[in-house]
Amino acid sequence: MAPRPPLVALKDVRLQDGQRPLFDGVDLAIEPRTRSCLVGRNGAGKSTLMKVVMGLIEPDSGTRSMQSSVRFAYVPQEPVIAGDTLLDYATSNEAEPWTAEAWLTTFGMDPAKSTRGLSGGEIRRAALAKAFAEEPDLLLLDEPTNHMDILAIELLETEIISARCAALIVSHDRAFLNRVTQSCHWLEGRKVRTLNKGFDAFDEWAAKTMEEEAISFQKLTKTIERETATFYSSITARRSRNEGRARSLDALRAERAEQAKDRPRELNLGVDSGSTSGKLVADLKGVTKAFGDRVVIKPFTSRILRGDRLAIVGPNGAGKTTLVKIMLGELEPTDGTVKLGASLETVYLDQSREGLRSDMTLWDALTPGGGDSIIVRGISKHVAAYAKDFLFTEAQLRQPISTLSGGERNRLLLALALAKPANMLVLDEPTNDLDMDTLDKLEELLEAYDGTLILVSHDRDFVNRLATSTIGMNGRGDIVETPGGWNDFIRQNPGFLRDSVSSDAGTAKPKAEAAPAPAPVATAPTKAAKLSFKDTHRLKELDALIHALPADIAAHEARLADVNFYSRDPAGFASTMKALDAARARLEAAEEEWLELESKREALAG
Repeated sequence: MAPRPPLVALKDVRLQDGQRPLFDGVDLAIEPRTRSCLVGRNGAGKSTLMKVVMGLIEPDSGTRSMQSSVRFAYVPQEPVIAGDTLLDYATSNEAEPWTAEAWLTTFGMDPAKSTRGLSGGEIRRAALAKAFAEEPDLLLLDEPTNHMDILAIELLETEIISARCAALIVSHDRAFLNRVTQSCHWLEGRKVRTLNKGFDAFDEWAAKTMEEEAISFQKLTKTIERETATFYSSITARRSRNEGRARSLDALRAERAEQAKDRPRELNLGVDSGSTSGKLVADLKGVTKAFGDRVVIKPFTSRILRGDRLAIVGPNGAGKTTLVKIMLGELEPTDGTVKLGASLETVYLDQSREGLRSDMTLWDALTPGGGDSIIVRGISKHVAAYAKDFLFTEAQLRQPISTLSGGERNRLLLALALAKPANMLVLDEPTNDLDMDTLDKLEELLEAYDGTLILVSHDRDFVNRLATSTIGMNGRGDIVETPGGWNDFIRQNPGFLRDSVSSDAGTAKPKAEAAPAPAPVATAPTKAAKLSFKDTHRLKELDALIHALPADIAAHEARLADVNFYSRDPAGFASTMKALDAARARLEAAEEEWLELESKREALAG
């Protein structure tokens, strides 16, 4: 079978972004009905390359060719929804009204809904519905899973796979790309390399490619060293310059300089788990939460211990952030109790990016108190050096945050969060807009983190790699907790999220009325088992002790913080150290005993 001519092809395309070369000889071909991903680091130019493919940006040189009458549909990273209603918006590019209405309904949107006041997930779904309704030959999607819940992402996967058009997709979501792609275009070093396999083969291929290029770079370096030695020994020996050899050496050096310029910079992430928290982090018993008549959380009991990695998943609007705030003691439950552990130092990375004003500069954000230094995990560091760890240039430090890409804004949030010591990290949708290299670094960091992690995420691969337990919320108040990550949760709770009342997964289908519950069988009343008087009394003692000991520990630590304490009173310093160690040991033992008795009480209560 003869190969099909491409819908669009780029040949030797070059483009400058100011003084910076963005593309240097890019070749790219997109074949009909082929689903491809475009991957690369934040700032590599993926969104710009998409616009070159569509003809929205003219390259400085090179050629762009396309079949006649190719129809494009494009969903940018931050769609702008215009018009009075969603149907007005979806038909604004000549899509047929009935087709637009059908696609809006498929993505769970009311065609008559106003375009004002939409959530991030609603904006994304409306933009996707509009793109599909235009019945394109080539669908271009830039980070389509951002702000979408897991059910909406799975719906999008199904629609892309069954569509008759070609697709070019920029995304950081590995699980999504593994399912939908048939080929990969890798934008790295200002060029595009193509793999004619799906994304599940990308990592191994990319690693092999980078290894081969590293060997080639080393060989070039050795050649320059050898030629340099020969050249200068030749001058010394013959007292005459070999101009041809000089030009050759200059060319080799220039080639190496260009290759060195394109070698990717490494993100330098670090985290300090601070002082050790108590073994118990949070104990929730019969917790409920309602807002008016809407029940967000039905009775839920859970216990979080030091070192746990807890993922919370579910549709948008299910109450995940509400549950997190209850766990942190920031929000009172409607009913039930929440007991927080001792010595918690919490850092919360919020998906809403609160605190980042668009008019402030990156420098202002990193140094809210002014000056040119930032305290990074207890050590003063120049703001430019710390920004460089997160791949920001000195020129960007004075630019307003509004000029940063989504991935750069998320890196800035990480920089702010990871500067503080924390024995509990709470990350709410941390993967949005981050490139895969940054995600890999973040995963490595969190895998080695010895504090407690609470992760709210729609990224199934991210949850699979990190979570030791997963809490699922279905939007009707039901909550299920399962050991393991996303795959473990789905395997043990089939259909739990599928029947969710989801704001992002499409319109809910009517369900048949449930059959009336059978009448309870009368049984003789039984006396509930409970703790002995001695154990109940001990449990109260331990509870008081767990609340009192952190204050003692803090007082001892405050005395030891005096830099002149040891020189002034060596014996007092030694006794305070001893008292601090004893208080910490007593707290650890009290928590262990409390957990044992509490588990015993729960088991007896059935």
